[in-house]
Amino acid sequence: MRSIGPTYAGMSISARLGSEKMLVKDYLNKEKIEKKLAREGFGEALVELGQKNKNVVAIGLDITGSVKTSLFRDAYPDRFIEVGIAEQNGLGIAVGLAAAGKIPFAATYAVFCPGRNWDQIRISACYNKANVKFAGAHAGISVGPDGATHQALEDLALTRCLPNLTVLAPCDYQETKKATRAMAQINGPVYIRFGREATPAFTTEKTPFAIGQTQIFRKGRDITIIGCGALVYEALLAAEELAQNKIEAEVLNCPSIKPFDEKTLIASAQKTGAVVTVEEHQIHGGLGSLVAEVLGQNCPVPLALVGMPDSFGESGQPEELLHKYGMDKEGILKAAKKIMVRKKS
Repeated sequence: MRSIGPTYAGMSISARLGSEKMLVKDYLNKEKIEKKLAREGFGEALVELGQKNKNVVAIGLDITGSVKTSLFRDAYPDRFIEVGIAEQNGLGIAVGLAAAGKIPFAATYAVFCPGRNWDQIRISACYNKANVKFAGAHAGISVGPDGATHQALEDLALTRCLPNLTVLAPCDYQETKKATRAMAQINGPVYIRFGREATPAFTTEKTPFAIGQTQIFRKGRDITIIGCGALVYEALLAAEELAQNKIEAEVLNCPSIKPFDEKTLIASAQKTGAVVTVEEHQIHGGLGSLVAEVLGQNCPVPLALVGMPDSFGESGQPEELLHKYGMDKEGILKAAKKIMVRKKS
């Protein structure tokens, strides 16, 4: 594997990443980092699951082509149900199918699921521990031109508060495939979110993934940056720039929001003494709030939250919006440098 930037305290690249099995692509070489749709990873994994298990079924909520449940529909039309723009009814159907022994996957934009059918998710799915799987696509502000009405920036807050619900936020195409496969292996309701835009596919088939685990993508001693979703890539870029200023950042990828890997976060925070959270979500109720809860009870350290600053989004190009609201590499760098000042004071 090629070098991916300055080494940490003279360590080899594999040692800095945590182990030889923790494979992350050369994310500084933009020519070798292909951009891919995370939602395609979801759709492709769903087809794989359907091939392996005839109990896997899919429910379309009107926009099947956009969220890639159309791939399952085309492969297994007799196991696909289209209910149209009826997200609440769709979740009710999913719960009924689960009660009959099926493994239903329902998907639409995250502003509609969990946004519009939260009551059905809470009572019908979570209260009954129904084995339903639902996906919220087009999550985050990088939905871009669709504007505030379609930019889901509250879905983690809506879901992680619900008992019995597993919540996943994979970082790229490959991890979305792994997370989708893993959803089918556990009994109970699961929510997964992913964005609209093609984003850097920087993990590999060999990069470890497990529900309930956070991975160390970059080792460091001075500050911890923990992120979820596509912004983990921006966190890695920010970490390499910090290294040029002799600040070594430890970058944690958190695809499992619930259950959450408290042990890895606490160990990193105890080592570095400062933490920055990064997410394409409101700073209230999402990953940042989750990290604050854990650190407040176990390891209080200076903390900065990078995310949507209590605002609705707007129409624009994804990169323009991420920059305006401080969720790109520059925003992460700014937060990290401020927190380093607090750490030293």
